[in-house]
Amino acid sequence: MAEVFVDANVFIRHLTQDHPVHSPKATAFLARIERGEFRARTADTVIFETVFTLERHYRETKHVIRDALVPLIELPGILLSGKKRLRRAFELYADRNMSFGDACHVAVMEQYGITEIASFDKDFDRVPGITRVEPN
Repeated sequence: MAEVFVDANVFIRHLTQDHPVHSPKATAFLARIERGEFRARTADTVIFETVFTLERHYRETKHVIRDALVPLIELPGILLSGKKRLRRAFELYADRNMSFGDACHVAVMEQYGITEIASFDKDFDRVPGITRVEPN
């Protein structure tokens, strides 16, 4: 197994330890990645799905989700474009109490040097350096 794609349920089973068969397998699988036995690619959408599931179905707090997921995506064997952007999104998500989607939008804006966002969503007003303008 040189490279494999990892789905959200692997992260979820590992983090929740709520399945008697799948959870230990997910943990062992991630440990093999951590040891460098192989590399695993994943996508932003997998991270979104993991965050959504942990928040909505498991009722985990934003800080718990961030503190659990960031170390996993930081593993050298996890191939994920935009790791730096996702780190920033998790920071905003937990520390500014934003939705993960909005936090990702701010991280992309910062990456491209964009300081204004056209939105009716007042959550963006909590981010220093970002100016929300309502479309008219």
